Amino acid sequence: MVESTTLADLSRSIGESFVKSLALIASCKGRIIFTGMGKSSLIAQKIVATFNSTGTPAIFMHASEAFHGDLGILQRDDIVVCLSKSGETDELKRLIPIIKNMGNPLIAVVAQPQSYLAQMSDIVISTPIVREADPNDLAPTASTMAQLAIGDSLAVCLISLKSFEAQDFAHLHPGGSLGKRLHLRVADLLQPANPPVVNIHASIKDVIFEISSKRLGATAVLDNSDQLQGVITDGDLRRMLERNSDLTHLQAEQIMSSNPKTISPEIMAVDAIKMMHEYNITQLLILKDGKYVGIIHIHDLLREGIG
Repeated sequence: MVESTTLADLSRSIGESFVKSLALIASCKGRIIFTGMGKSSLIAQKIVATFNSTGTPAIFMHASEAFHGDLGILQRDDIVVCLSKSGETDELKRLIPIIKNMGNPLIAVVAQPQSYLAQMSDIVISTPIVREADPNDLAPTASTMAQLAIGDSLAVCLISLKSFEAQDFAHLHPGGSLGKRLHLRVADLLQPANPPVVNIHASIKDVIFEISSKRLGATAVLDNSDQLQGVITDGDLRRMLERNSDLTHLQAEQIMSSNPKTISPEIMAVDAIKMMHEYNITQLLILKDGKYVGIIHIHDLLREGIG
């Protein structure tokens, strides 16, 4: 309850200082330097990661380590954002005059609007805190959550201001399952050698062998001109066995499903699995320039963490 109340209070207190901070950061020709002490420093590092991942260059400078060489991080065109609950921490009191002497704009995210940090800053974003969430009102909980909310809000607003699109996000997230969802195409999962395929006149024995040996649960059916005519899946074989007692004279064209669902190799893999879910199927035939080149199975996508 304490933290939810803090967020409600914070939403009501957001005003002109937030808008000014947003405009200043959006116009920055350098980087956004976040700094703080204690738990505030940990929140600052998370905000830095969010800024960088959404197209606003940022870097963390620890308020204590700044006196031991890390001040070299700070360059002429950078903006400094300082996070603090009290705004009276000894390290900050030592650091702030140096920042001011260097001429860098200083934005404070602070709970005490009358603090030293607030008085020395160019813009003050107030994070009003009635109390922390712990029983002793000591552990940084509500205060750090408010700082994080301000940082995330700035990042989200900057996304809109800078017209940061999904493809931009993809360039900055090439790794992991998220990167795969944003980058991976059907072509990246295509097995180029020996895709499952039979001729329309193939026997049932040949069809079963092709599906079993290629282990994709289906095979494409082509005519004599290598044009796609249909698909035969495991399900088609089961239904065929239920309907027919004599399989001697059956051929592929008699049991195939015409007009199979197809996809281009240039389509995003995540769109392939959406298509499978939409049609309640487990594989898609891949056509490149109208020619059958392979099959993508739902297991290929799930194996890559796309689901």
